Formats: sequence, C-alpha cells, structure tokens
Amino acid sequence: MSEKRVEIPQSKPNPKLYHLPFTLDKFKGMPFRLFGKTGLRVSNVGLGTWKFGFPETGDNSRVSEKMAFKILDRAIEEGVTFWDTANRYNESSGNSERIIGRWFRLNPGQRRNVELATKVYGQMDGLTPNYSRLSRLNIMEATYSCLERLQTDRVEIMQFHWFDETTPVEESLAAIEDLISLDLVRYFGVSNFSLDQLTKYTALSGSFKRARIQSVQNQFDLLYGEDPARKGVLSYCAQNKMSFIAWSPLRGGLLTERYLDKSKVGPGDRLVDENRLEQELTEPVLKKLRLMAEMAHEWGLTLTQLVIAYMLQLPGMGPVIAACSSAEQLAENSRSGKVSLQPEQISKVKRILNERT
Repeated sequence: MSEKRVEIPQSKPNPKLYHLPFTLDKFKGMPFRLFGKTGLRVSNVGLGTWKFGFPETGDNSRVSEKMAFKILDRAIEEGVTFWDTANRYNESSGNSERIIGRWFRLNPGQRRNVELATKVYGQMDGLTPNYSRLSRLNIMEATYSCLERLQTDRVEIMQFHWFDETTPVEESLAAIEDLISLDLVRYFGVSNFSLDQLTKYTALSGSFKRARIQSVQNQFDLLYGEDPARKGVLSYCAQNKMSFIAWSPLRGGLLTERYLDKSKVGPGDRLVDENRLEQELTEPVLKKLRLMAEMAHEWGLTLTQLVIAYMLQLPGMGPVIAACSSAEQLAENSRSGKVSLQPEQISKVKRILNERT
C-alpha cells in the first residue's frame, strides 16, 4: 500500500514586504542609530512620554489620553519609534505606561515597530519599603507591573531610574540578567547616574553575560550641558560606546520658539506654570535663542529642529527624546532626525553657544 502524499500549500508573498531590500537603515524616512554596543537600532528622534496621563484625575500630567493617542499615531507615521516612559511618571500613577498599553491594545500590529523603554526604582505597586530601590524583589515585581500596564510581554530597554546606595550592585545586575534570560527585557540602561556611579556599575558588570549597561539617560541641553553633579557622563558614553539619552533636551520648552516673544507667554506655558520663566529666560539667554532661531530659519529649520539636529551629531549621543503636547510638535521634532548639519553650520552654532551669558 503506497503512502498518501500530503500536499503542503505554498504561502503567497506578503505584498507589503515583497519589495523590501535585504536590510534597512531607515523607517518612514527616519534614520536609525545603534543602541550602545548592541545590534539594536533606535530612531534618531524618540518620544518622551512623561506628560501622558489623565489630567482630570489630578495626576499632574499635561497630555490627555485622546491627545496622546494622536501623538502615538503620528509617531509611527513619522518613524519616531523609540518611546521612553517610566512607572513613576505623573504622581506615581503609572498612567504614562497605562496609556501606551491602551494604545498597543488598539494597535496590536504596531508593537513590533516600537523600541520601548521604561524605568524602575521609586516606590510603586506596593506600600512597604520593599517596593522601592533596586533590590531583586522590587526590580522583578516592578517589571511585572510595568508589563501589565504596558500590555506587552517585554520591553526593549529597562532602565534603573536612580542609583541605589543601599543595595549591592551585584544583586541588581543579577536581577536584570534573569529578566533578559526570561526575555521580559531585551537590553539594560540606567538614568540619573554620576560618573562614579556609572563606573562602579560597569566595573562589576563584567561578571554577567547580559546585564551590561548600554545607555545612560541624564539631563542635558545645549544651553547648560550636563547636570553639574553628573558631568563627564556624555564623554564616558562616547569613549565606551554607550548611548547617552538626554532628558529635557529642550529645557521645558525654553529651546523652542515659544519663548522668543515674552509678550506672548502666559499661563499654560510650562515655564510660567512652574514659576521658572524669570530665572530661565534671561536677556543673555534670549539673545542666544534669537540668534540661533535666525540661523535656523536661514537653513529652512525651526529653532527646535536645529537644537535637536545639533545634539544628534555630538559624540556619544543616542536618540533625543523630546516630549510634546501635540501631534504637530511631534512632526516638527521628527524632522530634526532627518537633518544632516554641515561642518560650517555646526561651527556657527557652536560659536553662539560658547558666547558668555
């Protein structure tokens, strides 16, 4: 008796993928850059989501769910696929993560297009002292809670939000090693670390196969550079092929054209609401901003686009993650990642920045 032959149906090529090149360096026209010493590529311009939440609940957020969804939709359209959040954003509510998770539920096919980063450290998801800092217990429990809010089975990058003086570094790194082994986390980064704290971690990470720091997210902007307490980290990242991720790169909106005319600034503008306007917008700073804005306009850019494009050419700089309050701001920011400044343009900007204030 002869064996019955089973015909295996042939799958048809996906028309959306059939004509793609063998490898890609851009998505939606957005160039990507390597993340640390890994093969992961992240979009030049990312999205900071600390403003996302439910303002009506009093969580201190500035972007509602409806607007956040519009921003996330536009981010995919513009190729802005590196999204940064944290469990503690907006009064420890978890609402920034929660809104991203609700968007993923509505757009399940887009999850694979996003390089998602979140953070753990601060008191969350429990009332005892064990639900803070970087013990194994808190790292593991916080990660499970993050994934639940984000409605995903993994995050591309898990970051320690702060350095922990009380927990052995080896314990924290071992927890990350296990999370990567479980494929709940793909890569590891830190945030708000000083140079001494960073070198302490990197000295001990050699004992682990996977728990290697690939990024450092610290404060940085073109007017003031790094936080004085954390100077030298950008240079260290450049020397050691880590990605420096700048938080508050536009300094609360100061490095945009919003504040060039003081007469048009009022309640609702972040620097006004936070009582920082007089301290931040001094006459010397305003002069620099106006000179840079004039130069940007000559080159067909906005001040914001020039600032981000300039940052992206700094050695060691990873994705720049400016926050935004509208889809239009997101689109403006995204163009920055597609701009290549020429050496003479970089020199002109540098001269303005180096003028004494």
